[in-house]
Amino acid sequence: MSTYAPSVQLYTVREALASDLPGTLDSLAALGFTQVEPFGLPDMIDRLAPELERLGLSAPTTHAGFVDADAAGRARVFDAAERIGVRTVIDPFIAPERWQTADDIRMVAERLATAAGEAAGRGLRVGYHNHDHELAATIDGMPALEFFAGILDERVVLEVDTYWALVGGVDPVALLQRLGERVVAIHVKDGPVPGDVADQTPLGQGAVPIREVLAAAPDALRVLELDESRIPPMEALAESLRFLRTLESDGESGR
Repeated sequence: MSTYAPSVQLYTVREALASDLPGTLDSLAALGFTQVEPFGLPDMIDRLAPELERLGLSAPTTHAGFVDADAAGRARVFDAAERIGVRTVIDPFIAPERWQTADDIRMVAERLATAAGEAAGRGLRVGYHNHDHELAATIDGMPALEFFAGILDERVVLEVDTYWALVGGVDPVALLQRLGERVVAIHVKDGPVPGDVADQTPLGQGAVPIREVLAAAPDALRVLELDESRIPPMEALAESLRFLRTLESDGESGR
């Protein structure tokens, strides 16, 4: 999985996608993206698949809610993922109230293990993506996400959102170092901490130590995202790419 060429979570440009999916993907490709991370599969697969093929965009990862789906629902997600060449299907959200007790977290881990077994038969793997609540909650004195990682089936991977980790009160660099090879992708994101999480920024303009984050997970896929921002998404992504390229040209990105 390439770490040099970053991917982009399409949720960043969700409004533009809704009104003009082909044109939005054209714009992302023009910025230099060769990889994308879709969201909401399988709902948009019929519109998305031909456009990715047209532009030669790959999708090594995708977000899709599958942990609470039944077997048929998981199969639909995995079918859609296979159609566009996804290798890792990541559930992006489990509600905060399910991260408060060890028993509830074990139940989530068990559901992921079931999905991992089904995915493995297709040559896929599954993972989980954090927000802040999985770090703010603690189990046995450690962030709930780390307790979770310790009980996960070995086939289940993690995508760490480094901005949300910092919002949750955890140093993202130390977190990545502790989680190690379990982390196959990271959301490289920036913004104020403390501050308004709806005011996310291009990379290098917020509180996240981007250089150190990249160095802590040198083999993880880098996925750019802004959940919310007052800066137009394409402008913010262009600035973020310039920042990453500057780091890489300076040899400071951990490669």
